[in-house]
Amino acid sequence: MGGKVALSRRMQAVADMVTTGNRVVDVGCDHGYVSIYLVQQKRTTHALAMDINNGPLLRAREHVEEAGLEGYITLRLSDGLGAFRKGEADTLICAGMGGRLMQRILEREPDKTESLKELVLQPQSEIASFRYYLTDAGYRILEETMVLEEGKFYPVIKAVQGEKEGRLSYTEARFGPELLRRRHPVLREYLYAEWEKGLKLEQELMAVPAGERVDQRLVQIRQEMSYIKQAMEIVG
Repeated sequence: MGGKVALSRRMQAVADMVTTGNRVVDVGCDHGYVSIYLVQQKRTTHALAMDINNGPLLRAREHVEEAGLEGYITLRLSDGLGAFRKGEADTLICAGMGGRLMQRILEREPDKTESLKELVLQPQSEIASFRYYLTDAGYRILEETMVLEEGKFYPVIKAVQGEKEGRLSYTEARFGPELLRRRHPVLREYLYAEWEKGLKLEQELMAVPAGERVDQRLVQIRQEMSYIKQAMEIVG
């Protein structure tokens, strides 16, 4: 059997969200490292690793064979949950893609999505809209963390089906209700980075001739900074 897999900080955060003992389906599995890690660490008894492209799936197959885990990890070519059958897994992992694409995957076959006990999600864009989608669709954000890797901030969300608890405020959707509640230290770093970015943009715009487009952009930036300030007051 090959050596133990070491994950990046971002993917480690994803793997750590999986409930021990749950069977896993990883949509967009890339090279299959998360599935391998979860089996090696005895966090799961079986993983279904799926990807829309043959290239990553072939590399994942090589890595699974090197680890000697062919009996524990099934690899499957699939567009989203297309090749997944209800009852094959308890936890869905979906990481490293835009929030809009992730939403389409979850919406496309609701009967399959609803058969899963938990979703572990790492959206890379449209994050506020994606949090709105989750809670509006009846999911509860049970847990959330954020990691800083190579200069980029990544939120990781664990969602379960549950009673709707009211619509998120924009500040909650933008920065994460659980991150705010826990006063997450990496969220604090992110807020300061976003504040500095906003100040720089504001100063640059104030140095150019005034006009309708400039004025509108200044309003947008200042509004966004007001949300950042609200979040900073929460996390301290």
